[in-house]
Amino acid sequence: MTIKVGDKIPEGTLTQMTEKGPAPISTSELFGGKKVVLFAVPGAFTPTCSAKHLPGFVQNADAIKAKGADVIACMAVNDVFVMNAWGKDQNVGEKVLMLADGSGNFTKELGLELDLSGLGLGHRSQRFSLIAEDGVVTHLNTEEGGAFQNSSAEVALGQL
Repeated sequence: MTIKVGDKIPEGTLTQMTEKGPAPISTSELFGGKKVVLFAVPGAFTPTCSAKHLPGFVQNADAIKAKGADVIACMAVNDVFVMNAWGKDQNVGEKVLMLADGSGNFTKELGLELDLSGLGLGHRSQRFSLIAEDGVVTHLNTEEGGAFQNSSAEVALGQL
């Protein structure tokens, strides 16, 4: 079942790169007591994700945080090393927290899995964005097919 507005973010663990190397971050740690804008992409270094989705959040990070977001996080079903390299490639710096859902377990818990096996990409995340306050979803923006309209930084900014 797909997560919806009003639902609590499920328990899960993602991975972030730190100065000491890969480190787990629980969803309760990420979302607890904070306003979080989380967006997910089908894959790091993929065309729309690299040309539009992630850059939009990097460019609008200051405005998003000025409207009350404590954290802006990007998630993909990729490993933490790929997410770290993609963040460096995109000059993310401290603006966006790059999170790996390496096995796709959290994505499955959200009900937002996308099967791209026919394209040789395996199981990934749908393209989406959500806003959560203290772990409760207040806005959810999903995309259909290969679209990129509902989950942009500009949409999230308007919802804050």
